[in-house]
Amino acid sequence: MLPFYTGCLIFGALFAVVSVLIGDVLSTALDGALDFLSADYLNPTVLATFITIFGGAGIMLSWYSGLGTAAALILSIAAGAAGGTLIHLFYVKPMKNSENSTGYSMSGLPGKVAEVLVPIPASGYGEVLVRSSAGNSNQIAASFDRTDIQAGDRVVIVEVKDGAVYVSRFENKPKGE
Repeated sequence: MLPFYTGCLIFGALFAVVSVLIGDVLSTALDGALDFLSADYLNPTVLATFITIFGGAGIMLSWYSGLGTAAALILSIAAGAAGGTLIHLFYVKPMKNSENSTGYSMSGLPGKVAEVLVPIPASGYGEVLVRSSAGNSNQIAASFDRTDIQAGDRVVIVEVKDGAVYVSRFENKPKGE
């Protein structure tokens, strides 16, 4: 069994290195051909962890313990499964949940505060700058109240209609008034 464990250890380590180095290239080249393998437990990181720990634990249990072949095999599988589970719970899952997008939706703009860049006439269009954690975006803007709004004024987006945001002056009143 020792050559089998050694092979698993080497294969797991090489698989981890290769998947890190050319994983994106393969993913792009295959363009979804392996999407049917998208179960979380088949994640390459989890599989490489399982195989590597299984091989390493098998070698150590075979050399340094008085356990029989079957007991060493069972404990090696358990160690690999435990390592794969820990990697999944504390690395793969949090990384998948932390993916961010710099995109935004126009439907999410109402209620946001913006700054007028190009003056907005009472019956025309200007431009506002909307700042968010994902970045800044310039939007075509019209006055919701049909009043002139000067450059530099702060406004609140009331609604989005026909690709433009409709804004009103933002009045930040102190507490107690």
